[in-house]
Amino acid sequence: MIITLIQQAAPAGGAGTAVGGQILMLAVIGLIFYFLLIRPQSQRMKKHRAMLEAIVRGDEVVTNGGLIGKVKKVTEDEVVVTLGANQDVKVVRSMIADVRNRKSAAND
Repeated sequence: MIITLIQQAAPAGGAGTAVGGQILMLAVIGLIFYFLLIRPQSQRMKKHRAMLEAIVRGDEVVTNGGLIGKVKKVTEDEVVVTLGANQDVKVVRSMIADVRNRKSAAND
Protein backbone atom coordinates (compact mmCIF):
# COMPACT_ATOMS: atom_id res chain seq x y z
CA MET A 1 0.00 0.00 0.00
CA ILE A 2 2.81 2.40 0.86
CA ILE A 3 4.60 1.57 -2.39
CA THR A 4 1.50 2.34 -4.43
CA LEU A 5 1.11 5.67 -2.64
CA ILE A 6 4.73 6.55 -3.40
CA GLN A 7 4.32 5.56 -7.04
CA GLN A 8 1.15 7.63 -7.33
CA ALA A 9 2.92 10.63 -5.83
CA ALA A 10 5.77 10.36 -8.36
CA PRO A 11 5.77 12.84 -11.26
CA ALA A 12 4.22 11.70 -14.56
CA GLY A 13 7.57 11.55 -16.37
CA GLY A 14 9.21 9.48 -13.60
CA ALA A 15 8.97 6.01 -15.16
CA GLY A 16 12.72 5.56 -14.74
CA THR A 17 12.56 6.35 -11.02
CA ALA A 18 9.91 3.68 -10.43
CA VAL A 19 12.16 1.01 -11.96
CA GLY A 20 15.11 2.29 -9.91
CA GLY A 21 12.97 2.11 -6.78
CA GLN A 22 12.00 -1.47 -7.53
CA ILE A 23 15.63 -2.46 -8.05
CA LEU A 24 16.56 -0.75 -4.79
CA MET A 25 13.72 -2.57 -3.00
CA LEU A 26 14.90 -5.93 -4.36
CA ALA A 27 18.46 -5.17 -3.24
CA VAL A 28 17.25 -4.33 0.28
CA ILE A 29 15.21 -7.55 0.44
CA GLY A 30 18.25 -9.49 -0.78
CA LEU A 31 20.40 -8.00 1.99
CA ILE A 32 17.76 -8.83 4.60
CA PHE A 33 17.65 -12.45 3.41
CA TYR A 34 21.45 -12.65 3.49
CA PHE A 35 21.81 -11.35 7.05
CA LEU A 36 18.79 -13.15 8.52
CA LEU A 37 18.93 -16.52 6.72
CA ILE A 38 22.00 -17.28 4.63
CA ARG A 39 24.81 -15.97 6.85
CA PRO A 40 23.63 -17.58 10.13
CA GLN A 41 23.10 -20.92 8.36
CA SER A 42 26.61 -20.89 6.90
CA GLN A 43 28.07 -20.05 10.32
CA ARG A 44 26.19 -22.99 11.89
CA MET A 45 27.49 -25.30 9.17
CA LYS A 46 31.05 -24.08 9.74
CA LYS A 47 30.79 -24.71 13.51
CA HIS A 48 29.29 -28.19 12.93
CA ARG A 49 32.11 -29.09 10.51
CA ALA A 50 34.70 -27.94 13.06
CA MET A 51 32.98 -30.00 15.77
CA LEU A 52 33.04 -33.10 13.56
CA GLU A 53 36.73 -32.63 12.79
CA ALA A 54 37.54 -32.33 16.51
CA ILE A 55 35.97 -35.66 17.54
CA VAL A 56 38.45 -37.86 19.38
CA ARG A 57 38.34 -41.19 21.17
CA GLY A 58 36.53 -40.93 24.50
CA ASP A 59 34.03 -38.24 23.49
CA GLU A 60 30.34 -38.85 24.14
CA VAL A 61 28.34 -38.21 20.95
CA VAL A 62 24.70 -38.03 19.92
CA THR A 63 23.77 -39.26 16.45
CA ASN A 64 21.03 -37.80 14.28
CA GLY A 65 18.98 -40.89 15.14
CA GLY A 66 19.14 -40.04 18.84
CA LEU A 67 21.63 -42.72 19.89
CA ILE A 68 24.09 -41.70 22.61
CA GLY A 69 27.41 -43.44 22.96
CA LYS A 70 31.12 -43.11 23.57
CA VAL A 71 33.59 -42.89 20.69
CA LYS A 72 35.82 -45.93 20.51
CA LYS A 73 37.63 -45.39 17.20
CA VAL A 74 37.84 -42.50 14.74
CA THR A 75 38.65 -42.85 11.05
CA GLU A 76 38.46 -40.31 8.24
CA ASP A 77 34.79 -40.89 7.32
CA GLU A 78 33.45 -43.10 10.11
CA VAL A 79 33.35 -43.25 13.87
CA VAL A 80 32.92 -46.44 15.92
CA VAL A 81 30.59 -45.68 18.82
CA THR A 82 30.06 -47.95 21.84
CA LEU A 83 26.39 -47.83 22.84
CA GLY A 84 26.55 -50.31 25.70
CA ALA A 85 28.37 -53.41 26.81
CA ASN A 86 29.91 -54.94 23.66
CA GLN A 87 27.62 -52.99 21.34
CA ASP A 88 29.81 -51.17 18.83
CA VAL A 89 28.20 -49.31 15.95
CA LYS A 90 29.85 -47.66 12.95
CA VAL A 91 28.48 -44.19 12.33
CA VAL A 92 29.19 -41.95 9.37
CA ARG A 93 30.91 -38.87 10.76
CA SER A 94 28.47 -36.45 9.13
CA MET A 95 25.53 -38.11 10.94
CA ILE A 96 26.75 -37.00 14.38
CA ALA A 97 24.53 -34.25 15.72
CA ASP A 98 26.31 -33.24 18.92
CA VAL A 99 29.34 -33.93 21.09
CA ARG A 100 28.67 -34.09 24.82
CA ASN A 101 31.08 -34.34 27.72
CA ARG A 102 34.19 -33.68 25.65
CA LYS A 103 37.11 -35.47 27.24
CA SER A 104 40.81 -35.38 26.60
CA ALA A 105 42.08 -37.96 24.12
CA ALA A 106 42.39 -41.46 25.56
CA ASN A 107 45.75 -43.25 25.53
CA ASP A 108 46.07 -45.88 22.82
